[in-house]
Amino acid sequence: MRKIYNPAWAHHEAMRQAAQRWHRAGRLPQPQLEAIRAAYPLDFYRPTIYLRILLFLLVSLAYLVAAGLLGLFIYSLTDTHSYHAGRETLVFGSTFLLAALAGQFVLLNLIRTSRLYHAGSDQALLYLSLGFAAATVFCFLEVGRPPVEGDWLTLGSAYLPLLLVPVLGLLLLATVSYADPLVAAAAYLTTLALLANLLLRFGSGRLLLPFAVMAAAVGLYYLVRRLGRRPDYWYYRYCLLTLKALALATFYLGGNYLMVREANAALSGDYVSRQIPFALIFYLLTALLPLAYLAHGLRRPDRVWLLTGLAALAFSGYTVRFYHSVLPPAVASALIGAGLVALMALALRYLRTPRHGLTADPDDAPSERPGLNLEALIVAQTAHAPQAPEPGFQFGGGQTGGGGAEGKW
Repeated sequence: MRKIYNPAWAHHEAMRQAAQRWHRAGRLPQPQLEAIRAAYPLDFYRPTIYLRILLFLLVSLAYLVAAGLLGLFIYSLTDTHSYHAGRETLVFGSTFLLAALAGQFVLLNLIRTSRLYHAGSDQALLYLSLGFAAATVFCFLEVGRPPVEGDWLTLGSAYLPLLLVPVLGLLLLATVSYADPLVAAAAYLTTLALLANLLLRFGSGRLLLPFAVMAAAVGLYYLVRRLGRRPDYWYYRYCLLTLKALALATFYLGGNYLMVREANAALSGDYVSRQIPFALIFYLLTALLPLAYLAHGLRRPDRVWLLTGLAALAFSGYTVRFYHSVLPPAVASALIGAGLVALMALALRYLRTPRHGLTADPDDAPSERPGLNLEALIVAQTAHAPQAPEPGFQFGGGQTGGGGAEGKW
């Protein structure tokens, strides 16, 4: 599958970021840093974060206005004196299809001519064109599907895969081509929706759904680890980091007691949740998984595991507070916040001197990914290449056997 952006851009950006971290740590002199920057230029356009947000909003507004005008034009071309069921749906579907194709055409031309790379405007065109493509699938399914009782978009509907499968294909294609983290996350969530739809059509599917979600998270995590060894890792780096965090989060949420109990009540149509089967297992998972995440994140160390473990620990506390209220919410929040601030201050003071392999200093060490060896990079970019020696050793004159009478190498 063809990569839309230049893969060298992601690699150059990673090399410069790593070199900058080494420079801040005092391991890379300024002349060598400048040599690396010259060897790996960033010849794409990406403004500051505030301008990216502004471009995203402006392009989104212009895209939606253009799509609306296109819809009015298509509607005016249809026969306004006759009405048949689904006419408006067909008009919407045609509008969404043309808008999606036009958005992709403009996006590809902007990337090729203006060298955009996650600059805000290209992301707006990507997200909206994918949204219009998904809406196109929905409109044509709405017109062509057989009549069914109730809403066919419910999670247990047999017709829902007709929408989810094409949408998943579009998201996977866009992820491979554009390497956008949000698109990759949407593809994973669509896969989970397909898994839930498949299980909920069986009698025992609701009982197996939490464990199936946890199994899917494990599968995604090992897939991410395997994809991280590919030579094009840097092109998909942010996608893989996002999917790794989502895998850890969904594995925890699949075993969280609050999520399982309330989701089970929502699927059953109950207004008040009841005790769930295997409650003891979910009690243990809610209590132990955050601690396991934190232990793994500190032992490796791994920032994704650590931050996910902290978020999971906070949500486990909320789970206990949801069913067993001890103090008023305001008092409990104040006490917990004060305790966390005090714990943070003590940890920073204790780890000011590195202990047990941990430190409070910022992590300026570059990533040890394949293809990012800065020591070899420094030698290759800044050292003067010696002349190739003649075959065999030549003693005398100091040509090859070391510094000789003439002091040459």
